[in-house]
Amino acid sequence: EVRLVESGGGLVQAGGSLRLSCATSGFTADDFAVGWFRQAPGKEYEGVSCIRRRDGRSYYSDSVKGRFAISSDNAKSTVYLQMNNLKPEDAGVYYCVAVPIRGPAFDTMWMHEATYDFWGQGTQVAVSS
Repeated sequence: EVRLVESGGGLVQAGGSLRLSCATSGFTADDFAVGWFRQAPGKEYEGVSCIRRRDGRSYYSDSVKGRFAISSDNAKSTVYLQMNNLKPEDAGVYYCVAVPIRGPAFDTMWMHEATYDFWGQGTQVAVSS
């Protein structure tokens, strides 16, 4: 059984930083991707970032590029999202997501919520202005 457990959310002032963690377990695929989506109140899910377990290839949305960094500690089976220079528009519930890599289409599909088979429970991020 695949499990994703997020931690690290909280309240931070604009310009501050937070680090989210996603502890993963139960994967059997040769290669899979772990990433982060977020959802602000009244808005749709937004793909934020993703990393491929096998080669470390990472992906970022334009809204966070240059401010967020995703990394993976394979020994700990944990994926991190370092969020710097946070803005009020970064607030929302952040979800850890995961999926086995099934082909090259992932490169263009990573930002779509329907791509992912597994979702965590979410962790709240609040940013005060």
